[in-house]
Amino acid sequence: MSELFSYPEFDPKGVKLLTKAGDGENDMLMDIAVYEMKAGEERSFSSQSDEMAVLLLTGEILFSWEEREERGKRSSLMEEGPYCLHVSKGVLVSVTAKEDSQVLIQCTRNDREFGSVFYKPEDCTNDIFGEGLLDGKMKRTVRTVFDYNNAPYSNMVNGEVINHQGGWSSYTPHEHPQPEVYYYRFERPEGFGACFIGEDVFKIKDGSCAAIPGGRTHPQVTAPGFPMYYCWMIRHLPDNPWTTRVDDPRYNWIKELK
Repeated sequence: MSELFSYPEFDPKGVKLLTKAGDGENDMLMDIAVYEMKAGEERSFSSQSDEMAVLLLTGEILFSWEEREERGKRSSLMEEGPYCLHVSKGVLVSVTAKEDSQVLIQCTRNDREFGSVFYKPEDCTNDIFGEGLLDGKMKRTVRTVFDYNNAPYSNMVNGEVINHQGGWSSYTPHEHPQPEVYYYRFERPEGFGACFIGEDVFKIKDGSCAAIPGGRTHPQVTAPGFPMYYCWMIRHLPDNPWTTRVDDPRYNWIKELK
């Protein structure tokens, strides 16, 4: 099973496994891992059954696929937007690190084939939510790489949240039937926050992971002084893609406040 909350580490090969499809109880239906790469290192990824998203977290890499090449460089998760390559099953992707880098790989089964898409920061939506509410305590930046709106052929969603220091995100509390995974990063190793999954509460640390089952609310908060990044990844369900959230009606009154 996938634990509701975990603190995975990189193995000797530089791989940090976040979730594995088919884990049984609390199955996230996605294979998700982070790869640590040294300058000059090359890794290749391909699946005959799964679509795949390759997201640059930090560093500089050369993406290579289908006789195409693109570069991505990212020194700050908080200040700089994502570079992400999204391919269907059967496409071989190679990434070469031009400096020490980290990439996140998100995969899930998809029988449909579609054209590969390389997303640059300017191709992603960048929304500010919660501005002007409750002294800015709900203000957060939400970047969406792809979802059902721009990639209806996909079985996944990929995006990022910047949780402003001392504030909340995924708030007011909401849920949806589709499973969702969060991967957290802080700029400082001592950064921390709290993740609420239903009635359970967990301490967020740099590099930790939440595996959120469908139907549970999941608000997040970070400590003052520590802006928090997390990559959010949702798996659509058969004939039930994720398109919106279901707000907990007990908290609807909060959105009417100023």
